[in-house]
Amino acid sequence: MTSSRHLPEWTFLTNHAHVLLALARDPQRRLREVAATVGVTERTVQAIVADLEEAGYITRIRVGRRNVYQLHPHRRFRHPAEARHRIGELLELFADRDTSVPADETQTE
Repeated sequence: MTSSRHLPEWTFLTNHAHVLLALARDPQRRLREVAATVGVTERTVQAIVADLEEAGYITRIRVGRRNVYQLHPHRRFRHPAEARHRIGELLELFADRDTSVPADETQTE
């Protein structure tokens, strides 16, 4: 039996998924706060956000001095084994908020 304080050596979700979910829960969240939630460095979160933005899963919008992140739940998973699924399915399962795909985004890739 493991201690409740013992951190797992692996998880089912990647750090990319954890960052995406943190931004889905609060699109205005500072990356420093995301890093603390996910358990990685702020620099790691910055790199993950850049990956997600480059792949089209999120768009970074500048509002004053802050960034707000718009998620694109219509985008499909990258791995061929899950490519038939949209990331919105993951977001609906774990994000604890309505992340349904707007009607105008359901037809695009």
